[in-house]
Amino acid sequence: MVRRIGETFRQLQAEGGKALIPFVVSGDAGIETTVRLVPELEAAGAHIVELGIPFSDPVADGPVIQRAAMRALAGGYGMADHLRAVEEIRKKSEIPILLFSYYNPVYQYGLEALARDAKNAGVDGILVTDVTPEEGDAYRAAMDARELDCVFLVAPTSGEERVAKIAACSGGFVYVVSRAGVTGARQALSDMVAPTVARVRRHTALPVAVGFGVSRPEQVRAVWEVADGAVVGSALVAEMEAELGRGGSPAQVAARAAAFCRSLAENR
Repeated sequence: MVRRIGETFRQLQAEGGKALIPFVVSGDAGIETTVRLVPELEAAGAHIVELGIPFSDPVADGPVIQRAAMRALAGGYGMADHLRAVEEIRKKSEIPILLFSYYNPVYQYGLEALARDAKNAGVDGILVTDVTPEEGDAYRAAMDARELDCVFLVAPTSGEERVAKIAACSGGFVYVVSRAGVTGARQALSDMVAPTVARVRRHTALPVAVGFGVSRPEQVRAVWEVADGAVVGSALVAEMEAELGRGGSPAQVAARAAAFCRSLAENR
């Protein structure tokens, strides 16, 4: 069976293109916003969408994404709601969807149950930020059994042996964290990106995407020069938050996020 994430990267490579991968918190501003948003991001130039599962202690995320998670949780949004949102999205869009989570919600739902229900809903892959290759055998086995890609993170501080281990465990693509620290928009891209991507490429033929701190068109272009995809999260979520602050409707929030995504895609 063809996996959508890999096929998307293959098609882009054949066309000489690079992937734009927006991240949003699932359930931010309600399920209606999420269902509206993903097809609009696709129309705006996104190739893969990361949907973050709201969690009460998102230690890898900065304040913008933390606030989005709190908004979703305040509305009672949980894993079952997320899977229902993906089912609704699949009525309108076939864009690859990557579930982005911490392990606690995954563990609470159950590995086998989540793998089954995520696959049935239309999820293509899962990235669990706090699962390491050394501790992820059961998690990987459950997801692999349902043909879900397991994406792992490589940090600039990862040594050669560790990069090789992470690459061997990854599916879909390898996610390079641009710098040490939490997510959040930054004025400049770290000079560690290029050498980290090069180190990953020595150990795998999988595509490489870069995220954490990628927020401006020039930063996206800089990532595309060395990697296969750029992940933009906090800056996009901040646009949604600003529209919510103005009392924007789900349609208005989705439209503003799509406009921001389009501004990044048009700079390729």
